[in-house]
Amino acid sequence: MPDFPRRERTTALHDSASAKHDSSQTSSDDALALPAHVAGSGALDHLVETARDYANQAASDNTLKAYAKDWAHFARWCRLKGTDPLPPSPELIGLYLADLAKPTNGAPALSVSTIERRLSGIGWHYTQRGFSLDRKNRHIATVFAGIKRKHARPPVQKEAIFAEDILNMVATLSFGLCDLRDRAILLIGYAGGLRRSEIVSLDVHKDDTPDSGGWVETFAEGALLTLNTKTGWREIEIGRGSSDQSCPVYAIEQWMHFAKIDFGPVFQRVTRDDRKATGARLSDKHVARLVKRTVLDAGVRDDLPDAERLALFSGHSLRAGLASSAQVDERYVQKHLGHASAEMTRRYQRRRDRFRVNMTKAAGL
Repeated sequence: MPDFPRRERTTALHDSASAKHDSSQTSSDDALALPAHVAGSGALDHLVETARDYANQAASDNTLKAYAKDWAHFARWCRLKGTDPLPPSPELIGLYLADLAKPTNGAPALSVSTIERRLSGIGWHYTQRGFSLDRKNRHIATVFAGIKRKHARPPVQKEAIFAEDILNMVATLSFGLCDLRDRAILLIGYAGGLRRSEIVSLDVHKDDTPDSGGWVETFAEGALLTLNTKTGWREIEIGRGSSDQSCPVYAIEQWMHFAKIDFGPVFQRVTRDDRKATGARLSDKHVARLVKRTVLDAGVRDDLPDAERLALFSGHSLRAGLASSAQVDERYVQKHLGHASAEMTRRYQRRRDRFRVNMTKAAGL
């Protein structure tokens, strides 16, 4: 069992910790600076700014926002306990994890996945400040292993959207500019098995915008998406559908034609009068809201109350739908989704041919 030493702090130390905490709330960009013994210059200062820009691209905006909240919560917890988050203390972090799993202040306990994310966020911030956090240290590893053993539950998965569902959902849309865009989002997201961030990060051409996550090329046979994903660059081939109403490539061509989009983000905001695209990239939250709205309008899972249906579906339902509906060999689905293992692909498959291979009979029983 890990031994957690009791820490006694005087009022003076508490005030000092609070001051240090305030300084720890500064941007992690401050960790990227010239060495103390190097004199600054215009060229070097420019390189520092360039390095900071690259550092900010090391993780997605959503991940960085989550990590910032994780660090803020941990720093506040330390302040309330009369201590300081810097330098890293495995003993203190072990106590923090225990408090997240079984709070002493009446707050609700966090899920194991959220606690793990908190730990990742704290570790990331320590790295930005020039420290290292040893997650294998017994004060952290054994506590977290115990939390997982006692509190872990099977992951709650979003409902998949199947082929009949997506056709009903796009049928609820009309042919105004907004609806042309939203139809293309639903069909391209479903056929590509895309994450919502991947959908809205698409540009018309390579390097159209600094925040591009990829670009689209269309051919007679279909569309080729080149994406910069969290696992690296990869290409996704999206063939044309059996009809214009269900074809994702036709949908994206119609949207770009009528919106007169030939540069910049593919999926843009539209003016209030629904007459033209503004050039501003859509937020990935629009995809989640669109899925929920059209699920309700199309009557998908109308056996459930609206509140439950809204909770069941999200932007990820498009990706799960493709994985569950594609009637091809599993290896092709795995490649299409960019998964490193077949096991990860199976997590996305809500319907699949179970027991197709009977290992019991194959073993002679």
